[in-house]
Amino acid sequence: MTHAIRPEPLNPADDAFAERLAALLPPRTVSPPEARYLEEPRGRWHGVGGVLARPRSTAEVGTVVRACAGARVGIVPFGGGTGLVGGQVMASGPAPVILSLERMAAVRAVYPSENVLVVEVGATLAEVQEAARAAGRMFPLTLASQGTARIGGNLATNAGGTSVLRHGNIRDLCLGLEAVLPDGSVLNGLKRLRKDNSGYDLRHLLIGSEGTLGVITAAALRMVPRPAGIGTAMLAVASPAAALDLLALAEERLAGCVTAFELISRQGLLFVDEVMPEVRQPFADRPDWMVLIELGLPHGLDPAQALEDLFVAASAAGLVRDGVIAQSAGQQAELWRLRESLPEANRRIGAVSSHDISVPLSAIAGFIDAAEEALARLGRFRINCFGHVGDGNLHFNVFPAPGRDRADDEPRREAIKTCVHDIAHRLGGSVSAEHGVGRLKTADLARYGDPAALAVMRSIKAALDPAGIMNPGVILPVAAG
Repeated sequence: MTHAIRPEPLNPADDAFAERLAALLPPRTVSPPEARYLEEPRGRWHGVGGVLARPRSTAEVGTVVRACAGARVGIVPFGGGTGLVGGQVMASGPAPVILSLERMAAVRAVYPSENVLVVEVGATLAEVQEAARAAGRMFPLTLASQGTARIGGNLATNAGGTSVLRHGNIRDLCLGLEAVLPDGSVLNGLKRLRKDNSGYDLRHLLIGSEGTLGVITAAALRMVPRPAGIGTAMLAVASPAAALDLLALAEERLAGCVTAFELISRQGLLFVDEVMPEVRQPFADRPDWMVLIELGLPHGLDPAQALEDLFVAASAAGLVRDGVIAQSAGQQAELWRLRESLPEANRRIGAVSSHDISVPLSAIAGFIDAAEEALARLGRFRINCFGHVGDGNLHFNVFPAPGRDRADDEPRREAIKTCVHDIAHRLGGSVSAEHGVGRLKTADLARYGDPAALAVMRSIKAALDPAGIMNPGVILPVAAG
């Protein structure tokens, strides 16, 4: 069974189309694409694009989409450009319109008594966090790229981050959406309701669809009260299995108050040492495994004392070997800076193959052991395993052995990826935990996806976007011929 779709071939966004589109929009909305719109962070692809459109309103987005639908021209939505699976660049095919929502960055409304804010999707995640902070609340989605990642991209990929354990993915933080559909019509779904069972939930259909079913233009997002006290600690653990036992202990003692629980390996710290020596590290002797834990507590509870009590109990149970409890906001920031430096250190070292997988919590330790053993049979590598172990999401990245370059192992990249993904799938996991499918993982979706689910996806795509203009080749590849 193929999982490609077969619409009629698209037309390029050529000079004639660019001239027609520009005439429909205000001056300086349409231009040739700059280089930054044709790149992705890992440098594996360079995109094509005939026209860059930067609308300022939902009505203007509708104008762009209607023009593309009428001319059978593809549209590639572009947020902050931080995506890691190629969803924001189209490497080949008829040159599309690159649709950037960066000019639509307004905070439309804030409702502190409802814990809701309504924002346009060109706002960065950091700007949304600041709007919530100004209202005395918190928007709990947290990513290393929050200064550049835009809310539209977060919604399109159902972003997760470090606080999923407590607050869920952005899907769980979104109450309503406004979006432009593939025919140019506007879905007016900016409701601020917690309960609304009036038919199909189109909000959840669009979230995570990676721009293939429409263009999200605004969202009603759920804020949460700011915790009275925040506690942060980095604890050295005996093993990944001990980390999971520590998580269970923390949740038993502090039910509902564990915000983040991040697993970090010694290899990750060594990479930071190698390429980012300015980043302070809490342990003179780098432990094999450690966790970064953060608590958010209500009034009347001391987070530092709660973490100290947890350490004592965990030490008695043989789960932790050492630990550092932050005593100030500055020390908390230092611990988080170390965690957030891991992706940048990875980038500078240069991975042979990077994997964003999830498995059931009870399978995490078994996955790590099985993957390391299987990769050892393929060759010598360094493995940096880290991630949001509290929700089962691991970034399991494979690097060349010392003295070798990424290019030396490029011929084995596909075998490495298949090895890791096969093990995750066998353990009931996912090969795309939080980054999305994009263009990078379409073959993986075909290999590991449920056939019935893929058939439903194709049917939905055909019903909403029969011409196939919305982010062509993402999630469901376009068949040749």
